[in-house]
Amino acid sequence: MTSEETVDVVLIGGGIMSATLGSLLSQLQPDWTIRVYERLGEVAQESSNAWNNAGTGHAALCELNYMPENPDGTVSADKAVSINEQFQVSRQYWSYLVEQGALPEPHNFINTAPHMTFVRGKANIEYLKKRVAALAEQPLFEEMEFTEDLERIAEWTPLLAKKRNPKARVAASRTVAGTDVDFGALTKLLFRDIERRGAEIATNHQVTRLKRQKDGTWKLRLRHLVGNTPKTVNARFVFVGAGGGALALLQHSGIPEIKGFGGFPISGQFFRTTNPKIVAQHHAKVYGKAAKGAPPMSVPHLDTRVVDGETALLFGPYAGFTPKFLKTSTWFDLPFSIRLHNLGPMIQVGLKNFDLVKYLVSELLASRDKKLAALREFMPTAKSEDWELITAGQRVQVMKKDPEKGGVLQFGTEVITGADGTIAGLLGASPGASTAAPIMLDVLGRCFPDRMAEWEPKLREMIPSYGTKLSSDPEAAAASLAATAKVLDLTA
Repeated sequence: MTSEETVDVVLIGGGIMSATLGSLLSQLQPDWTIRVYERLGEVAQESSNAWNNAGTGHAALCELNYMPENPDGTVSADKAVSINEQFQVSRQYWSYLVEQGALPEPHNFINTAPHMTFVRGKANIEYLKKRVAALAEQPLFEEMEFTEDLERIAEWTPLLAKKRNPKARVAASRTVAGTDVDFGALTKLLFRDIERRGAEIATNHQVTRLKRQKDGTWKLRLRHLVGNTPKTVNARFVFVGAGGGALALLQHSGIPEIKGFGGFPISGQFFRTTNPKIVAQHHAKVYGKAAKGAPPMSVPHLDTRVVDGETALLFGPYAGFTPKFLKTSTWFDLPFSIRLHNLGPMIQVGLKNFDLVKYLVSELLASRDKKLAALREFMPTAKSEDWELITAGQRVQVMKKDPEKGGVLQFGTEVITGADGTIAGLLGASPGASTAAPIMLDVLGRCFPDRMAEWEPKLREMIPSYGTKLSSDPEAAAASLAATAKVLDLTA
């Protein structure tokens, strides 16, 4: 490699976002040269790794934080519908790739797992009733069930009901057609496919600097970590999909669009069991309500996971704090990310989110017994010896300027693009991976507006609902759900 070499596309980071964008571009523009740089020895080792996330195909079927109760007691389905709509785009794209032979047998990365919500107490039950009623009117949520009958819940998943006080007021909702996704496997499979199409994937390569050249290209300075050899490469387009490492690289790029953005890292742990007697009694992803002051990503849930063909149960997350932005990065990530332009918003966020700080401190101080008590709220029969604690991936929540509030802590994802469309990056966390396809379509639309008309026929072939909303067309919604379920073999 020489410093004069210029490639069409550089994707920084070996996660699901880079893999999805590379997959799209390799088909829309097969003549473009694509280079992927990942600093670790293998792709999909940070947030996309199967054990660093919960694997929920986020479709708002069970996640209450996508449909909060308003102060007047009403609920709105708008955000839940939007999230589900985005997941259907991902499902359609994965289905297309399976049909084309670009992805192998779908059970390698996606499996059916009913999505449930489980709540206790009168107020929470009334809220869940309203939520289910509101979603029943939506074409993408027609199959949702609701019950307050503990025996019925026991039929759905025995672990929630076994040895629970029969007089306790509980309720649950269930959608049988939910999914569990091994995003680590999916990421590797997508990269394997784009490599077959001609892309080059360079692991153990860390991008340290990006600089805009006079001719409009970007010069990237890299270091091959095996041998510590410096390298450079020029790129016509750069995507920074480096997870928690994206903020620093976008700051180094000097684009004005990154000004005012900061990151707040949150780590986490899960309890995991592979005991076959326990695993056999639970086939669902069951979400509850987040504790007061807890971030949405800390909603407790008891999940079926299928990773590398093996089934396990996961419970958590238990939030923690470390200044690292990645599991394998440095303790200086947070302090080194502070700039004059984001210091004000970060201070404002700290002042306005004392509940979050208090929650994180309580989580950090929580004993194993206290963590087990949280698990037993879902599974009364849980025994300590059956469960091991594992550390999940780092999540970096977006902090940014706000004209009215000075600074806000944003949950979700944020696409940052340079004004000329030659660079883009992604900040934030959940629902992230589940909505990778629509997020990357957004990147394409922002960065290549002059090519979208040319690409549209291919995009419609890959994603039949492209440019439309399934939620406004019941027949199209039903047809799409049935078609993707058939291709992906998502049988109940």
